[in-house]
Amino acid sequence: MKSYDYIVVGAGTAGCVLAARLSEDGDAQVLLLEAGSGQSPAAVAVPSAWPALRGTSMDWADETVTQTATGRVVPWARGRGLGGSSAVNGMVFLRGHRTCYDAWASAGADGWGFDDLLPFFRRSENAEGRDPAVRGLGGPLNVAPAARGHPLAAACLDAAEEAGYPKAADLGSGLEEGAGWCDLNIVDGKRQSAADAYLRPASGRANLEVVTDALAHRVTLDGERCTGVEYSVGTRAHTARCSGEVVLAAGAIGSPQLLMLSGIGPPAQLRENGIGPALALPGVGANLHDHPMSGIVYRAAGPVPAAANNHAEAQILLRGDAGLDAPDLQMMVVDLPLREETLPGPGAGEGYTVVVSLMAPYSRGRVMLAGAAPGTAPVIDPEYYTDSRDLDRMTVGLRLAREIGRTTALDPWRGEEVLPGRAVQDEEPLRDYLRRNLRSYHHPGGTCGIGEDETAVVDARLRVRGLSGLRVADASVMPSPVSANSNATVYGIAERAAELLRS
Repeated sequence: MKSYDYIVVGAGTAGCVLAARLSEDGDAQVLLLEAGSGQSPAAVAVPSAWPALRGTSMDWADETVTQTATGRVVPWARGRGLGGSSAVNGMVFLRGHRTCYDAWASAGADGWGFDDLLPFFRRSENAEGRDPAVRGLGGPLNVAPAARGHPLAAACLDAAEEAGYPKAADLGSGLEEGAGWCDLNIVDGKRQSAADAYLRPASGRANLEVVTDALAHRVTLDGERCTGVEYSVGTRAHTARCSGEVVLAAGAIGSPQLLMLSGIGPPAQLRENGIGPALALPGVGANLHDHPMSGIVYRAAGPVPAAANNHAEAQILLRGDAGLDAPDLQMMVVDLPLREETLPGPGAGEGYTVVVSLMAPYSRGRVMLAGAAPGTAPVIDPEYYTDSRDLDRMTVGLRLAREIGRTTALDPWRGEEVLPGRAVQDEEPLRDYLRRNLRSYHHPGGTCGIGEDETAVVDARLRVRGLSGLRVADASVMPSPVSANSNATVYGIAERAAELLRS
C-alpha cells in the first residue's frame, strides 16, 4: 500500500481545488479519488447543453423521497466525474450576499464571515474590470458576464428597472442587491469547470495521482485517527494509507454518506444499517438545506431564440419583505419553459419562465443510508415546505415574479400565462401551485455543518469533531444557505481549506 500526505475523496468543485493547491508543494504526495469517469461527454463543454446532461454518466441521478408537503418525488441531480457539479451546472458564478456568511460566524462558525472568506473568493477568480479590492485578478477561473446576452435576459433587466428594483453594477461582489448581469463560468464560448481551471493544469505533477472510477467504501480508523481510505475500481479493492490528512470533498450528499459508511454518525441509524458505530456524531446527514424553485411559465408571442450561453444570464436579488435584514429571494427570466416534469406547457423555443427561488429557507431535511453496501443510493429528504414560512415567502415571490412577467418591457415576448394561469390569483390556489410545481435549484448543503454545538460535524478548521487526520471541505459544511447559486461559495471554501491544511 502506498502512503500519501493527503487523500482527497471526490473530484468535484472542491476536490479539484484541493488537489491542485495541495500538490503545489512538490514534497507532498496527493491522491485524488473520483467515483465517476475520467472522460466527459462533448456536451459538457457546450454552455446551453447543461439540461441534457441530467441522467447521463455525469449525474448521480438521485431523487428525493416523497415529500410530505407536496406528495411528490423531486429529481435531484448532482455531478459525477471530473469537475463534479461544476461540469453539469448552469455556470452561474455568484457569491451570496455578505449577510449570509456573517450569519455563519454569528452562529458559531468562527472565522467564516464574509470578510474572512473574501481573500479566498478573490483567490479563485480572474474578474477583469472589477473593483480589485473586492474581486480577484489572476485566479484560475475566468469569470465575466455573457459576451452576448440573450435578448430575454436584457428584457429581464429592463423589467426589473420598471418594477423598481435597483441596478447592481456587480451582483457577484456579495455587496449588492437588485438586478444585474451574472458572472458566468464560460470562456471563449465553452464551459470552464473546476477540472478545466484547476485540475488539468496540475495533472502533469509527479506528486499528484488521480484515480477515476474509484468508489470510496469507507475511511479507515485507528482509534481516534483517520489512517486512509478503502475504495474499489471495478471489482478490485484497494486501501490507500494516509500519513497526513484525508479530506472528504464528495459534496452535501456524498460526504455524509461516506462518514456514515465508516461508522461516523447517528448511532441508531448506523446500527439499523448493520454498521457498528465508531464515533457518535448525530449531526452527520442532518441540517440538509436547498433552494426550492418555481415560477411563472409563459407561452412566447413568437419563437424564442436559441441560447448561446446558459439560459439565465441576469438575476434579481431582493427582499420579499422590506422589513427583512437580508435578501431572501432570487428571480430571473429563463429562456426555457421550466416546470415540474408532469405539468403541461410549451416546448423548448415556445416559452419562457420568470423563475423565483427562496434563498433563505427555514426547512431542514436529512441524508440517510439506505444500506451498508458502498454505491447504494442514499435516502435524500430535504423536507421542502415543512416549515410553513417557506411556502409563505415563496407565495410572495411568485406574486413578485408575476409582476415582473407583466411589465411592458416583456410585452413583446409575452403570450399566454400557462402556469399557474391568470385565473389562479387567490392565496390557497397559489400555494397549491407551488406544491405542484416544485423544483430543486440543486444547491444542497449543511449536512456536515461547521459549528461548536453538539449538532456540528466539523470545527472551524473543518476537522471532523472527535477525530484527527480527517476533514470535510465542500458544500456540506455550510451551516445555512447562501443567497446565491452555491458554486462560487464552494470554490471559496475549498481555497480556504487548502490553506488550513497547508498551515
